[in-house]
Amino acid sequence: MSGAEQIKNGKAVIGIEFGSTRIKAVLIGEDHAPLAAGVHDWQNELADGVWTYSLESVRAGLQDCFANLMKNVETKYNVKLERAAGMGISAMMHGYLVFDENDQQLVPFRTWRNTMTEEAADRLTEAFEFNIPQRWSIAHLYQAVLNNEPHIGRLAFMTTLAGYVHYILTGEKVIGAGDASGIFPIDPAVCDYDAAMLTKFDELAAGTELRSEVSELLPKIVSAGECAGRLTAEGARLLDPTGTFCAGVPFCPPEGDAQTGMAATNSITPRTGNVSAGTSIFSMIVLEDKLSAVHREIDIVTTPCGAPVAMVHCNSCTSDLDAWFGMFGSLLREAGNDMPKGKLYDMLYSLAAAGDPDCDGIISYNYYAGEPVTGIKDGRPLLMRSPDSDFNIRNLARSLVYSCVASLKAGMDILTEQEHVKLERIFAHGGFFKTPFPSQNFLAAALGADVTLMQTAGEGGAWGIALLAAYMVNRASGETLVDYLNGKVFADMKGNTVSPKKEDIDGISSYMKKYLSGLSAVRAAAAE
Repeated sequence: MSGAEQIKNGKAVIGIEFGSTRIKAVLIGEDHAPLAAGVHDWQNELADGVWTYSLESVRAGLQDCFANLMKNVETKYNVKLERAAGMGISAMMHGYLVFDENDQQLVPFRTWRNTMTEEAADRLTEAFEFNIPQRWSIAHLYQAVLNNEPHIGRLAFMTTLAGYVHYILTGEKVIGAGDASGIFPIDPAVCDYDAAMLTKFDELAAGTELRSEVSELLPKIVSAGECAGRLTAEGARLLDPTGTFCAGVPFCPPEGDAQTGMAATNSITPRTGNVSAGTSIFSMIVLEDKLSAVHREIDIVTTPCGAPVAMVHCNSCTSDLDAWFGMFGSLLREAGNDMPKGKLYDMLYSLAAAGDPDCDGIISYNYYAGEPVTGIKDGRPLLMRSPDSDFNIRNLARSLVYSCVASLKAGMDILTEQEHVKLERIFAHGGFFKTPFPSQNFLAAALGADVTLMQTAGEGGAWGIALLAAYMVNRASGETLVDYLNGKVFADMKGNTVSPKKEDIDGISSYMKKYLSGLSAVRAAAAE
């Protein structure tokens, strides 16, 4: 069938992802290729010291994004988007979204970007003998318990952003295994919350105002490929107030952006991994064996199927680069030479490629928020250089691009050098790679491994969650997600692979020595 026929007959599948700066919907056909897309730009806000998105903006953004998708479908295919074979919701992992028994939100959404749970994360890590990062939902919950926050006694349900959107559309309080692994540790043997750790948490919270066992507060885990609910009539009205789009569409389990990135890059088997880079940057490396030690810089999460994954998550990636590039653009406008954003970025990336491999001592710290991987508690973007550095635009631009991957490299070096984790395939996706050269090359140098950008890299997590929904709709009996992706999605998929160059490896290694030694200055600035 043609694209128009697939849409008209309800054979297409929809994926929607709530990213840090953009909500994106992708409609895919039976060959898994995108047919149309819709977007809505948004931004988090810093309210009373907390990085947050209001639930009103979540709902409004969902509606606007879906309306944009419907408009694009009608414009491109001259048919209305009235139904779909399946849908899925993905969003930024972690954070703190809590409600009372009447579904009233108890405190503003505390996103992954906040670094306010150090005490709780430390205590839980010690009790569980398992790394609990500050941004995990359970760390936020326990910190609220330690702080004796008034809402704790009324708490009846907690979830992630993807879990919340899924709930208001389907009425189901469920979650996918991967997104769940950023709420609370998962036992991969049973693909469910770790029972022993649940008991330990209840023991830690005993005698406090938290009145429920933690297991009663968490969303139920639904396995990949299973139906996790259907679009209700109320959900359909929320999604499309015009009444054009029909209720009844089956939904796959809601997932985190890390897991949809894994699906979108086909990196869910051991020795494979992917790097997602946008407002934040993180790597996901599927493990063959359990790590030999607990590393605070490395999270253990899971694939959508519940297999263990080593995750290095860094809170800051492109925000400072965008700020600098925006400043350069404003300078050009003041000089009467306005340049389109795409052309400006291409020019500055080209200049970065021409810079000295070590940036000649110009070091950029891109910390818009705290960075647990390098021990930075609060955001302080900072530029540092030696008096004799060759301070030119090429070296500065290269340093700004390096800074986007520097914290990630610090964490990944632990995996490869201390834990001897082997990397065979690294796939990259996200806004950082819209201009592949030299961002892809610099990442390859930082990781010391080949890096591939797939043809679909620009589609990102919205395409990834659409694939998970398609797997739910189309999977054969006994067909695993690995088999489905290998045989039906990526069998003929092409990509562009670059290998690291020795001069770039040596250059970024030299850069990192100065970068790590200068962190004390960033800590001092953040302490003011």
